[in-house]
Amino acid sequence: VQLVESGGDLAQPGGSLTLSCAASGFTFSLYGMSWVRQAPGKGREWVASIRRGGSGTYYLASVKGRFTISRDNAKNTVYLQMNSLKPEDTALYYCAKERGRTVGGGFDFWGKGRLVTVSS
Repeated sequence: VQLVESGGDLAQPGGSLTLSCAASGFTFSLYGMSWVRQAPGKGREWVASIRRGGSGTYYLASVKGRFTISRDNAKNTVYLQMNSLKPEDTALYYCAKERGRTVGGGFDFWGKGRLVTVSS
């Protein structure tokens, strides 16, 4: 299994960024996918999840209405669109594969992470 994140980098407060995660080595369309972040000096924090078919999405309260998780099962890719970014969104963002075919059951594979910095 491989999960490779791309996108992100630097944005000003109020700006937007998009993260992508290209998956391989498993049947992508059968598994839920999530994004998890780790801010400097803090532990990992779940951000968003999407069910395998894309119909169910779930968000951390502090990002709901600003972030959108989506997936393209034909491209084996999951996305995180981040709008109205705040300095507190600064973190290393990880793509994670759900252990089961739903969401909320934990993760068994992780990407290496992509740094998002929100600063003026």
